[in-house]
Amino acid sequence: MDVGKLSTVMSTASLGQAVSLSVLKMAKDISMTQSQELIKAMQQSAQPHLGQSVDVKV
Repeated sequence: MDVGKLSTVMSTASLGQAVSLSVLKMAKDISMTQSQELIKAMQQSAQPHLGQSVDVKV
């Protein structure tokens, strides 16, 4: 394999890795945003007075 061809292959592989890392970072950011929104929604829907006492009849 000649040096020019090897250089092109290595450059292409490096670009592929950079693109893969960029896509993974975007997916991580989207996932983080969605989880933060879910936590906010769960906190707003919580009713703190529920579940603090139990009515028992004997």
